Amino acid sequence: MAIGGVTGYFYWKFVGCNTGSCAITSNPINSTLYGSIIGGLLLSTFKKDKKQYDVSRNN
Repeated sequence: MAIGGVTGYFYWKFVGCNTGSCAITSNPINSTLYGSIIGGLLLSTFKKDKKQYDVSRNN
């Protein structure tokens, strides 16, 4: 998420929105938060699922 936040900030800094009408990229806070959220979502897609322990089975 931190990498996404930094990426969002740099996107605002170097690309941004000149007119100020862009909801995400016109403000560095919005761009950083959006980058953090996207980074967290991307990270969660690579997370392994934990196997649940089946207590009903008698081994």
